Amino acid sequence: MKKVLSLLMVSALGGALTLGSYLMFFNNSSGAVTTTAEKFPVAIPTNYPINVASPAENTDFTKIADESVHAVVHVKNVSVARSNPNSLFEFFYGQSGNGGQQQMVVGTGSGVIISPDGYIITNNHVIKGAKQLEVTLNNKTSYKAEIVGVDESTDIALLKIDAQDLPVMTFGDSDNLQVGEWVLAVGNPFNLTSTVTAGIVSAKARNINISSNNNRIESFIQTDAAVNPGNSGGALVSVRGELIGINTAISSQTGSYIGYSFAVPSNIAKKVVEDILEFGNVQRAYLGINFEELNSEKANDFGVVSTEGVIITRVIDHGAAKEAGLKPNDVITAMDNVKISKFSDLQGFLGSKRPGDMVKVSVLRDNMEKVISVKLKNQFGKFAYGNSDFSNYFIGELNPISRSYKNRFDIDYGVKITNLKNESLQHTYGIESGDIILSIEDQDVSSANDVERLLKKYQNKEYMVLKMLTQRGKLGYIRLKVN
Repeated sequence: MKKVLSLLMVSALGGALTLGSYLMFFNNSSGAVTTTAEKFPVAIPTNYPINVASPAENTDFTKIADESVHAVVHVKNVSVARSNPNSLFEFFYGQSGNGGQQQMVVGTGSGVIISPDGYIITNNHVIKGAKQLEVTLNNKTSYKAEIVGVDESTDIALLKIDAQDLPVMTFGDSDNLQVGEWVLAVGNPFNLTSTVTAGIVSAKARNINISSNNNRIESFIQTDAAVNPGNSGGALVSVRGELIGINTAISSQTGSYIGYSFAVPSNIAKKVVEDILEFGNVQRAYLGINFEELNSEKANDFGVVSTEGVIITRVIDHGAAKEAGLKPNDVITAMDNVKISKFSDLQGFLGSKRPGDMVKVSVLRDNMEKVISVKLKNQFGKFAYGNSDFSNYFIGELNPISRSYKNRFDIDYGVKITNLKNESLQHTYGIESGDIILSIEDQDVSSANDVERLLKKYQNKEYMVLKMLTQRGKLGYIRLKVN
């Protein structure tokens, strides 16, 4: 009996010591959990204060989501790819006679209705190479869509469907968007229509080096709203129900969402759409400077106090900056009161402007702040485009081919280069005055106006493909580098 009582006392004492140690440890612990069994834990426990109300708990997204899904469409792109079982042979000897087998390729994405009569904004990469486009509304009604215009530098495209009284989403002001604001991403990921996710704006004016194109405008809104393949071209929506971005890219090593997504700001997208509708192409504004992006090291090199901003290293002759009185070593800190701390800020701001616009540029000069009014110009140092700016700059003087040329080469179209001004074409390809341009990007040309129109249309590509016929009768293709 005594032995039993002794065992009970020892057990009780051990239990009390264990409970005391448990309470002492957890009363003094921060609540962090350490795991050594798994390198990547499925969930990470987090402590929450008991009496703190999160603003997100008071935010109701249901009304905004319900309105947004009706203005976001599903875009189906049917393109054609050529199956080539002997691509190495073709690389050396040219395309075989049968041209390979044709395969239909179907891609999907999203778009946003921006007018009741059927204008839809999406990404250029969603509709690129399309032979047929189909748009399906949230009510499952489908329409054939036509491409109105594209801008590769911003990855924005404008479509049109034949419909009326459609639900629309209005553009918001992306310049006023703040880091930390709640946003919704609306689209069709993985062909799952009318999908809504929520997150916050985690950064602005983000450059992610998505393209090697030097003229690519990268000033993305970064969010942690879940975006996946199929969301491209869909809406990034503010808590006011406004379109403040076009979802375009994700940061991923797998091809699927792993934490961050990126959207073209609405101010840039809106300006691109307006330019396409009014001018047929995008009117790009230039400041006319060479620059460096500042940090502490660069600030020390240039002898300036600011570690944020863009420092002017050179003002270009006939450019907007020189005409307005901007000087080398001026540090641009703001434009129209929009803070400029890095190049992507400047690039994003200019992406929403066009030649002829007046802007107020805040600069630090000799460590004193100045505000200078600048009237922006185009890449040719003008406020408006002339009739032959692009052809003169990228090629030279042009004329339609003569009857003797038509008879000599048995052709009924083409444009003759009468005065070659682009010396790199001569050095790289041996092109000379007297040679003939037959087509640009597979579109035949018969006049200088045709060439000007196509050069303007494709100005934001890395290069254009020109079909050429030399004076000696040699037929071939060249790449005209425009960036």
